[in-house]
Amino acid sequence: MKFSDFEKLTQEILAQELPPGNPIISRGRATAREIKIGRTLFMDKHGVSSEAEYKQLCIRDKKITFHAHIGLNSWAATADALKKLDAGSGFKIDRAGICMDRRMGLPQSLRRNAPAETGPMLTSTEDWLSIGQAAPIQPHMGDFMIGFPSGVSNTILALGAGVTTIGNLSQFFSHEVPNWKDHVTTTVETVEAISIMGGLRHRGTLVHSYLEDGYGALFYDCATIAGWAFLEKYIVETLMGAKLTHCIGGLTCDPVKRAGWVFALDMIHNHDCLGSMIYGDTISFTQNLIVNAGLVSEYLLWDILAQMACPTGHALLPLPLTEGVRIPSVQEIEEAQQLGNRVLQTAQRIFDHVDLTPSRLFAKRVVTKGQLVFENALAGLKEAGVKMDDPVELLFVLKKMGPAVFEEMFGAGTENLKNVRKHDLVIPTDVFEMSQKSIETHRSLFMEPANRQMISGKKLLIASTDVHEHAILVLNQLCKEAGARVYYLGAEKNPDEVVAEAVKHKVDGVLLSTHNGMALDYASRLKQELEKCCPKLPIIFGGILNQKMENCELPVDVSFNIKKLGFIASGRLQANLIGQLGNKIE
Repeated sequence: MKFSDFEKLTQEILAQELPPGNPIISRGRATAREIKIGRTLFMDKHGVSSEAEYKQLCIRDKKITFHAHIGLNSWAATADALKKLDAGSGFKIDRAGICMDRRMGLPQSLRRNAPAETGPMLTSTEDWLSIGQAAPIQPHMGDFMIGFPSGVSNTILALGAGVTTIGNLSQFFSHEVPNWKDHVTTTVETVEAISIMGGLRHRGTLVHSYLEDGYGALFYDCATIAGWAFLEKYIVETLMGAKLTHCIGGLTCDPVKRAGWVFALDMIHNHDCLGSMIYGDTISFTQNLIVNAGLVSEYLLWDILAQMACPTGHALLPLPLTEGVRIPSVQEIEEAQQLGNRVLQTAQRIFDHVDLTPSRLFAKRVVTKGQLVFENALAGLKEAGVKMDDPVELLFVLKKMGPAVFEEMFGAGTENLKNVRKHDLVIPTDVFEMSQKSIETHRSLFMEPANRQMISGKKLLIASTDVHEHAILVLNQLCKEAGARVYYLGAEKNPDEVVAEAVKHKVDGVLLSTHNGMALDYASRLKQELEKCCPKLPIIFGGILNQKMENCELPVDVSFNIKKLGFIASGRLQANLIGQLGNKIE
C-alpha cells in the first residue's frame, strides 16, 4: 500500500465523529476516586492489597507462580471448581483466569438475546462479589472486560470484588461481541475503563493484554508483535497513566522464542516488567493425550527456566491435556497443575546447566526491530493525521485499520514488494510458519484433479464466527490456488453479515470456522437468515463444533444437530468434504 493510500484510508476512518479523549480520561479518573477495591480471600491469606503487590514479593523471592484458566457453564459450577482446586494436593494455584461467556462484553440489557457461548454469566452483584470469596486463589478477569461495550461497568464491578488485574486490551482490536457494531462506543468504554485503572494505579491495578489474543495472533513477524507491545504500552501508560501487563505464549511453540519473549517483555517494559501470565502452547496439541503430556512438560520447562533467569512475575499455565479437544473438566485442570509442579522440580535441578543465550539473542533482535516498528507507527500515523495524544482517536484508527495494513505499513523487515505484507520477515511467528506448513500439507488434496475441477471457477465466501482466524487464512490460500474466486470476510462475523455478503457476491458456497461453544446457536441463526433469501446455499461448518447447554457443566458436541439443519459439518479438512461441497454447488 502506498502511503497516499494509507493516508486516505486513515482519513476515511477519521471521518467518523469521535469524542475527544481528555474528558473521557477525566471522567474515568473521577470514577476511580469513588471506587473501593474489595479484598479477596487470597489477599487476606497473603497479607497483600493487590495481585501486583504479591507479584513483586514473588519476584523478590524468585518464587514461581501458577495460573489456571477456568470457565464452566455457570458461575455456581465455576465457583465450586475453584474450591475443589484449592483443596487439591501436590500443587498450589496462585491465580485463576475466569473465562466468561462472550455475552458479558455486551451491555447488560442485550445479553439475554445474544447467542450463548462457553463460560459463566455473572448476573447479579452477589455473583460479582463472590468471585474473590470462592477460594483463596486470586481471580484474574481478562476476557470480555476492558475493550468491550460494557468495559466500564464490568471494570467497576471487578474492582469492587477485589480483582486488580483486568483485561484484555488486545481483544479490543480483534474481538467483537455478538450482534454489536458500534465501535465508537466500544472505544470510549475502553478509554474510560483504562483511565479508571490509571486512577487506581497506586493501588496496584494492572491492565492486562494478551498479545496473541489480538493482532499479535494475526501478524506474521515477531518484530511486529514487539512493536505492537511498545505501542500498547505508549497508549496505556503514557496517554492514560495505567500500568500495563503483557501476556504471550499461546501461539508460540519454539522453546527459544518462549523463553526469549520473557526477556523481550522485560526489555520492552524497561526492566520494570510485571507480567500477568505466560499462556500455554495451544498450537501443538493433538488428539493424543500422551503426546500432549509431553508437549505441556516441554513448554513448562522452558517457561520456568525463563522465570528463574529473569523473574517478571508471569504466572505459568499448565494446560489440561484435553485443551485442544474440548473445555477441560476440574479433574483435568487439577492433573495439569500436578504436572506443572513436577516440571518445576525438574527445572530447579537442571537450571545451572542450561544455556539461555539463544533466547537472549532472540529478545535483543526482536526488541531492536520492534522499536523500529513502534517508531515507524508513531511517525506514520501522525503524518496520516492521527492525533497521537488522543487515545480515542488512536485506538479507533488502529482497530479499523486491521493487522495486515499495520504490518504492511510499519513492518521492520527489508522491503520486498513480492511478499504479501511487503516486507521480508525478521523472525516469523510460529503460528505463521505452522499455517504455511498446513498449506503445504493440504495442497495436494486441493490440487487433485477431481477436487480442483469442483472448486475451480466457483465463488466461495470464507469467514469465522469468532476470533480464531488462521484456519480460514489457510483455506483462503488453498481455495484460491485451486482456482476459486474467494471472498474473505474474516473473523468475528455475525450470521446476518455472512448472509448479506453471500447474497451480495452471489457465492456458490460458504466455508465457516467456529470454536467458542456456540456452534448450534450460530447455525440456527444462520439458518433463519438463509431462509429469507437463499435457503439452499451450501455451507460447511468446521472447527470445534460444540455448544454451551443448560444444566451441562461442559459444552456438548452438536455436529449431528448442525447436519440436521442442512449444513455440512466436520472438524477436519477431508476430500469427502470437498466432494460434498462440490456436489451441493453442482
